Amino acid sequence: MTPLADMVEHGRAAIFVAMDDCPHEGRAHAAAFARLTDEVVREAFARALAAYPSANPSSSERVALVALGGYGRGEMAPFSDVDLMFLTPHPRAPWCEQVIEATLYALWDAKLKVGQAIRTVPELLSLARSDLTVRTAMLESRLVAGDPLLFEEARARFHKEVVAGSAADFVTAKLAERDERHEKMGDSRYLVEPNVKNGKGGLRDLHTLTWVGKYVRGLTRSAELVEAGLLTSAEFARFDRAERFFWSVRCLLHRAAGRAEERLSFAHQRELAEALNYADRPGKHAVERFMQMYFLQARTVGDLTGQFLAQLDEQLGAKGRRFALPTFLRRPRRLGGFVIDRGRIAIPNERFFREDPRRLLEVFALAAREKMEVHPSAMRAATRDARLVEQVRDDPAANALFLEVLTTRDHPELVLRWMNEAHVFGRFVPDFRRVVGQMQFDMYHHYTVDEHTIRAVGLLAAVERGELADDHPLATALFKQIGSRRALYVAVLLHDIAKGRGGDHSLLGAEVAQQLCPRLGLDPGETETVVWLVRHHLLLSHVAFKRDLADPKTIDDLVAVVQSPERLRLLLILTVVDIRAVGPGIWTEWKRRLIRNLHDLAEERLRLGHKQRGRAEEVAAKQEKVRAALGWNATAARAHARRLPDSYWLAEPENWIHDNARQIAAAEARIGPPQPSVSVEGETEGATRVSVFAPDRPGLFYRVCAGLAAAGASIVDARIHTTRDGMALDNLLIHDGQGRPYGDKRRRLRVAREVTAALLDERLPSLPAGQAAPAFPVAPSVTIAEGASRRFTVVEVQAADRPGLLAALALAIHECGLVVHSAHIATYGNRGVDVFYLTTANGTKLGAEKVALLRPALLAAAADERPKGAAAA
Repeated sequence: MTPLADMVEHGRAAIFVAMDDCPHEGRAHAAAFARLTDEVVREAFARALAAYPSANPSSSERVALVALGGYGRGEMAPFSDVDLMFLTPHPRAPWCEQVIEATLYALWDAKLKVGQAIRTVPELLSLARSDLTVRTAMLESRLVAGDPLLFEEARARFHKEVVAGSAADFVTAKLAERDERHEKMGDSRYLVEPNVKNGKGGLRDLHTLTWVGKYVRGLTRSAELVEAGLLTSAEFARFDRAERFFWSVRCLLHRAAGRAEERLSFAHQRELAEALNYADRPGKHAVERFMQMYFLQARTVGDLTGQFLAQLDEQLGAKGRRFALPTFLRRPRRLGGFVIDRGRIAIPNERFFREDPRRLLEVFALAAREKMEVHPSAMRAATRDARLVEQVRDDPAANALFLEVLTTRDHPELVLRWMNEAHVFGRFVPDFRRVVGQMQFDMYHHYTVDEHTIRAVGLLAAVERGELADDHPLATALFKQIGSRRALYVAVLLHDIAKGRGGDHSLLGAEVAQQLCPRLGLDPGETETVVWLVRHHLLLSHVAFKRDLADPKTIDDLVAVVQSPERLRLLLILTVVDIRAVGPGIWTEWKRRLIRNLHDLAEERLRLGHKQRGRAEEVAAKQEKVRAALGWNATAARAHARRLPDSYWLAEPENWIHDNARQIAAAEARIGPPQPSVSVEGETEGATRVSVFAPDRPGLFYRVCAGLAAAGASIVDARIHTTRDGMALDNLLIHDGQGRPYGDKRRRLRVAREVTAALLDERLPSLPAGQAAPAFPVAPSVTIAEGASRRFTVVEVQAADRPGLLAALALAIHECGLVVHSAHIATYGNRGVDVFYLTTANGTKLGAEKVALLRPALLAAAADERPKGAAAA
C-alpha cells in the first residue's frame, strides 16, 4: 500500500469511529471527509512539485489546483468522487502537464476516484457559458493548492463575464434540470427506496436552493438565505435540520455499502436504522420509524423549495408576471375574501386563517374549484396555522369543504398533496396523519401509504374523466353506472387508513370509516357502503389472483359477500385504482384479464341467479367456434369436445382454446407412441404462454415447473387439465428473469427444450440450487381452505419468492401422492403466494391424514430446507 493510500485508509477509519460515536452529525462527518481529501490532494501535489522542481518558473509554469462541486463546498460522503480542476495560464506547458500527471497518478494510487479537468481561464469561461454543470460547479469552487492569483483571476472573471446578468436564465435552467432529475428518479418524495442525493426531496434539492442563492444574490453559504430574505429563521432551522439528517444518512449509507451508493435500498435500511439508534415501538418497527423520519424530512424540503421560489419570485419577478414559473390569466383581485396575486390564491393578512380556521380548508376548496394554485405565502401561513384546523373537525361546513376537495373531478390529487404538504390534511383527519410517511416495508409497494392513497384518488378522478379508457375500459364504463361517487371517493381515501397499526388493516379501517363518514357528511347508506368497501377492498384481487375462476364455488362465495351489482361495480373500480397506485409495472394485462373475467362471472351470477344458466350454452358456443375456426368436420369436433371437461372450456380464452386444438391435432398426427408436445408462444397478456400436451402421469406438473426453472423462467399462472383419455393439457404463463415476456424466438425455443427434456427424463429432475437469504425474510405459511371448493382441497402457500419455488412446492405435493388440478401464482414484491387445487390420486378431497403429511412437506419446501440434487431416483 502506498503512503497516500495508507493515509486515506487510516483517515477514513478514524472518521468511521466518529460516526459510531455521533451518528447524527452527518454534516460534520462530511466536512471531515473533505478535510481528509484536502490533506491527500495537497500531499500528492507537493510530491509532484518536488519531483519536477522549477527554480525559475516562467509565467506559463503555474498551476492552480481547484476543488469543485461538493468537494469545493467542503462536504463529501466517504466514497464520493474527488472533483478537481487544474487551472493553467496557457495551454499545456510541458512542466504543467508533468506536475498534473504526477498528481493524478498519486491520487489514483491512493484508490481515490478522481473527476478531473484541465482548463485555461478562457476555456473555463467558455464552457461555463454553455454548460450548466460547469457553471454550477464553479459556484462552489475552492483553491486547494497551487497559484492563488490564477484562481482569483478565474473566479473574478467568472462572476463578471458569466454570472452577471444571467440570473433568470440560470434559475430557469436549474429548475428544468431539477424537474428532469426528479422524473428520472421517480418524481416522488415518497418512493420506499429513495435516492438520498438525487431523489425528490433529497440533498440535491437543498443544494439547488443554495446554488440559486449564490448565483442570484451572491451568497457564500446557506445560512445567508435568511439575510437575503429567501427563507425565514424558522424555515432555515428546518433547512439545517433536514440537511444534517440527509448527510447522516448518506455518510452511513456509503459506509454500509463500502462504495458510493446513493439509493437507500431495503438491504441497507435496517442497518441505518440501527446505526441511528432507532428502536422498535408498539405497532412500528425501528426501520419504519427511521424511514418515516426520512419522508418527513423529504416533505420539509418540498415545503422549503416552495417558500424559497415564492420569495425569489417576489424579489426578482417583473411586475404582473411570475419569475421563472408559468404565467396565469388575469383574474379578479378578490375571491371570497381571499386575494388573487398574479393568478394564485393568497391571503389578505397574516391573521386570516386565525380569524376563521375553516379558511384553512376553504383555500384548498377554492383552489380545486377555480383550478388555481395556492400562493406560497398562503401555503406558509397554512403550514404555520395548520393546528387550528383541529378546532373545526366537527364543523359541517368545514367537512363539506374537505369533501369538495376530495371529490372534485379535476385532479384532486394535486390539491390533496398541497393539503398534505401544509399539514392541514393530517390535522383535519388524524387517522390520515398516522400514515403520513408510513412506509410499507416490502418490495411490492413503491410509495408511502399517504402517497399511495393520494395517487389512488387521482387515478379514480382520471377514470371518471375518461382519461384511462384505453387502460381500464371496464372501470371507465362502470363509473357511469355507479350510484354514489362520494362513497367511492371516500372509500379510496380510507382503504389503507389503518396500515401500521399491528392488525388487519381492512377490519381496522372499516372501524375508522364507521366513525369518520358521518362526520364528513355521508348519509347512513353511503357510510354502510364505504365501511363495506374498506372491509373488503382486497376481496376482488384475492379471488382473481388466488382462486380458480372456473370453479363454481369460487363465484358462489364471492357473490355471497358482494350481494349487489352496485357493490361489485364500486369494488372493481376501487381494486383497479388501488393496484395501479402501488407503483409502476404492478398493473399488467394478465391482472386486467383475471379481474375482468371475475367481474363478468360475478355480474352474470348476480344478474341471472344461482342456477348457472348460460354455462352449458357458453361451453357449446366455444366448441362450435373451434370447429368453425379450424374447419373440422362435425365428427372430429365432437370427439375433441368430449375429451375435455367443461372446466377447460370455461377457464381458457377462445384464442388459447384454438391454439390448444391445433397443438393437439398436430401431436396426434405424429406416428408412434405419444410424445410430449411443448408450445411456447410469444407475448400474450403481458407474459409468454407455454402449452404442454403430454401423457398424464404422477409428477408431471413438477417436471414442467422444474424444466421452466432450469430455463430461468418464473411462472405467473398455471391451469392444469386432464382429458378423459388420460392426456394432460397444461397452459402456463411465464416471465423471464426480468419479469418480462420472452420476445426472442431463440429464448422461447430454449424454454421448450428444457421443458421437453424434463418431461422425457426417466428420473425426476433435480431442484434448482438454493438462493441467498432475501432482504426481507418471509415466514413460510400453509393455509388449507377446505370450504373454498366443492371438489378440491385448496392449499395456499406463502413464502419468500425465489427461482424454483413453485417447482419445490410441486415436488412436495407429488411426493405426498397428490394431484394438482390448477395452480394460481401471485407475487407481491418478495412474497410469493401460490395456491393449488388438489385431490388425492383417487380424485377425492384430502383427508386429515393427507393434510397432516402435506403441511410440513410444503413448509420445508417453502423454507428451501430440502436437500438439493436429484429429486428422486
